[in-house]
Amino acid sequence: MHPDDSYRSGSDGWHLTGDVGEFLGHAGEFLRSRPALHTTPLSVTEKLRVLGTAAYGGRTPVLGWLERAGEVRAAFHRFLPAGLSVTSLTPGQAEELAAHLRALGHTLPSLTADEPTALAFAEAWRRHTGALATVRVRLRLHRLGTLTPPEPFPAGRGRLAGAAEHHRLMRWCREFAADVAEDVVIDAASWAGTRFAEKQYTFWETPDGTPVSMAGVNPIVGGQARIDPVYTPAHLRGRGYAAAVTTEVGRAALAAGATEVVLYTNAANPTSNALYRRLGYRPLTDVLVHDFAYPEET
Repeated sequence: MHPDDSYRSGSDGWHLTGDVGEFLGHAGEFLRSRPALHTTPLSVTEKLRVLGTAAYGGRTPVLGWLERAGEVRAAFHRFLPAGLSVTSLTPGQAEELAAHLRALGHTLPSLTADEPTALAFAEAWRRHTGALATVRVRLRLHRLGTLTPPEPFPAGRGRLAGAAEHHRLMRWCREFAADVAEDVVIDAASWAGTRFAEKQYTFWETPDGTPVSMAGVNPIVGGQARIDPVYTPAHLRGRGYAAAVTTEVGRAALAAGATEVVLYTNAANPTSNALYRRLGYRPLTDVLVHDFAYPEET
């Protein structure tokens, strides 16, 4: 399967390309029009633009946009053979995309989209392929309103992680990934190809200089910065360190020019959802990750 390069200026419908420059030339303004909601495609395509496909393990990108009367209404990305991530769709748009991808020979292992879109697309994909969708995880996207530092604020300070601390950083990212059941290899050889690599990391350290928590933040793109991951080793939790380091990186992102600061949580985790609400984050939308099982697999 190769991306469809049949775009004609002004033509309605879904258009696919493997060229990130072409994609951003058409869909970039649309993505930047709602930077908080479009945090993931903005970050993904910026990473692809700057670092190339090596940042995604050399996988082939398939980037698509929906055009109507000269305006882009939706967009998606995937890296073959991985799953599809798509912006908000109406049921009719979801049906059109499912039919188009099926006609091009796509087989999707998974889908990531806001809840109404995920449900509409999963139903359309079932009709076209027989695939049944199951929810792997429900994520909640939060946007920062008024930053509210925790009270009491733990003793210590935030500081940027140094190059000499890369082994600690990788270890904590591995532990974070294990906590959230993320299937990823994180070591010196694989680091550059993981989603953790392009971020700037801040440690929260106690007054004696011991790092006790960390938070990463993606580069600012389209005015938005996304905090991810936030991690405190299990034996150090419950002392306010995660709240402190999240406050620190949120302040830094705003100072650096971000107009939107966002983060994802697992919607089923009441502890993290309550924490970020206390810090001033408000739910924006729920995102479903669906896995597809095809008839021959059942």
